Amino acid sequence: MKLAIHEIRSCIRAIRHDQLQAAFKMLSRVARIFEQLNSAWDVLRTMTPSEYTQFRDSLGESSGFQSYQYRAIEFLAGNRNPAMLRPHLHREDIVSKLEEILAEPGLYDEALLLLARNGFNIGEDADRKGWRETRTENSKVLDAWKTVYRSPERYWMLYELAEKLIDFEDYFRRWRFNHVTTVERIIGLKRGNGGTSGVNYLRKMLEVELFPELWKVRTEL
Repeated sequence: MKLAIHEIRSCIRAIRHDQLQAAFKMLSRVARIFEQLNSAWDVLRTMTPSEYTQFRDSLGESSGFQSYQYRAIEFLAGNRNPAMLRPHLHREDIVSKLEEILAEPGLYDEALLLLARNGFNIGEDADRKGWRETRTENSKVLDAWKTVYRSPERYWMLYELAEKLIDFEDYFRRWRFNHVTTVERIIGLKRGNGGTSGVNYLRKMLEVELFPELWKVRTEL
């Protein structure tokens, strides 16, 4: 996850400076990182409920929900909810790092600003200043991506960027899905150690889309 954070932040800077070929390489690396993280669930799934109950009490309230590195990845990728800072309030240094991420455009934000620099009308996203909150879907952004996907030869670099982003989210979604199924397989519908509703909470996270217009454009074409 530390490497993923480094690569995503580097990718954001590369897109900001129109260094798209470098950004493509970084996004490919992030996708491979999540492919590797997905493999870890294969090992965890070998644990039976009986085996887990032997040591679960010793975990107390410790939970992956409290992982600031995972939170950093979500914030960098665009799933921004300041309320998710609460599990980290006991660590001012960590909150400061996460606040630093929230103060600047995320990965998808920079992709949209790149569209604007290339002459696309992306509406309110072109003038957005409040990066702390999760953005809402934008029909003008969807129209811009439709134009890119209908003429990939003309807009090849933007088209390639869009597909690299989808590659990343594809692996990220698989990671979330593997998380849900592994948790349900081991603890069923019990509450999570960190105070969440466990599987029910994780299922809701499956519905979160990091790059919504890039998924919707497939229906529109």
